[in-house]
Order: sequence, then structure tokens, then C-alpha cells
Amino acid sequence: MPSRTGSNRAAYAVLADELRAGIVRGDYAGERRLPTETSLAVEHGLSRQTVRRAYLELVSEGLVNRVPGRGTFVADRPPTYRRQFASVEDLMGLAIDTTVEIVRPLSRGVSIETAARLALDSDVVHSLAYIRSHQGVPFGWTTVSLPPSVATLLSDVPEVSTVGASHSLTVIGLLEQRLTHPIAEAEQTISAVRADGRLVELLGCNPDDPILRIDRLFISATGDPVELSVGYFLPDQYTYRTTLRR
Repeated sequence: MPSRTGSNRAAYAVLADELRAGIVRGDYAGERRLPTETSLAVEHGLSRQTVRRAYLELVSEGLVNRVPGRGTFVADRPPTYRRQFASVEDLMGLAIDTTVEIVRPLSRGVSIETAARLALDSDVVHSLAYIRSHQGVPFGWTTVSLPPSVATLLSDVPEVSTVGASHSLTVIGLLEQRLTHPIAEAEQTISAVRADGRLVELLGCNPDDPILRIDRLFISATGDPVELSVGYFLPDQYTYRTTLRR
């Protein structure tokens, strides 16, 4: 039953995740009609208002269309990737409906700048890079850097150590299962940059196209940096949405 989790995620958001995953799996093939608000409310023990808000989330993402008097249907055309991110758990939710392909597997390297951001005593870091896609459409290129002690926790994970490996996992999700102290927060910076030759080749955009850059430094409950993620996303394929509250 969808409910608030330890991260205080609202029931409508959890239900939206379940419906979104079902759409991606093809659970609503055929007439592509989703359950009614009433049936979902009864099945999950929720109010119709909660179910309606979950559906409105999917409408805003372009995943479904609501037809008055007929019901809610899976959208005919693949939508751009649009999600609400308000917590670390929401970022882990990328595993629900996106996939990654490892282009550069986890390996040792030297980077003065990255080591400084990870508050390391030496310049040695471990990193990997991948393309993230939604319904087969690439929309982002991300490089993840880890302190050596953290990288060791993933040394036996083939999903991050094999070129061409394709899966729906997230690095922070893998780390959460292995870290002694969980990830508590992420410092995030969003900026706009121009596509260079590398991004043109990887994402199929045009030279100098505007690209969304998102830097995230994940910090554990003890205050230690455990991951630096630097991602570049196509603005016509990816929308980043947050809610500001007083």
C-alpha cells in the first residue's frame, strides 16, 4: 500500500511511482486504459483525492492523458523525461523508469579538482561514466566519482565495472546497501552550458546547443562526501522540477 516512507514521501508520490513503473513495463498494453480513481483508492486504501493527485503527476510528465467520461490512458507518444525531485530517495527513484549504459567502467585515476571536492588527502579518485536513457531515448551523460574507500564497496559489482553493461540501477542506490553510514544529503548546483564535441557525439545534439549541467555532492550522515555526480542533460528531453515550500 502506498504510504509515507521514512523520507516522508507522500502517498500520491509513491502511487505515481508504481503506476509509472507499470506503464514502463507495459502493464497497460492493449486498450492502454489505467484503473479508475475509485478502484485504485479501494485497492490501496487511499482517498480519491490522493489517487487524482498521482494521476495529475503522470499527466504533467506526459505519460498519460485523461479523457473526460472515458478514463485515463497511456499517452500515444513517448514523453520527455520529467520528474519531481525533492529528496535523495527521489533520485534513487531514477531506477524505476530509466536505464544506464556504462561507457567508462569504474576505474582509478587522478584528479586534483575532484579530489578536493571529495575532501580527500590525495588526488586519487575512482570514477565511472554512463549514458542515461528513458524509453530508449538518451537524455543524459553522467560522470560519477568516488573516494577510494567508497569505490572499494563496489569493486565486485559488474553493473559498474563492465563496459556496455545496461541496467536500471543508480550508484547511490548501490552505495546505500553497502555504506556503514547512509547518505544524508546532497549539495546540488544547476547551471547551463554549451554542448562540446564530446556531448554532441554522446547525446546526438548540435554543437553549442544549451545543455543542463547538474552537479551533486552526496554526503553521509557523518558529514563525509561519498559521491560526486556531474551530469549533462538535454533540455528538450529532460525537465527537472522541484517544489518550494514555506
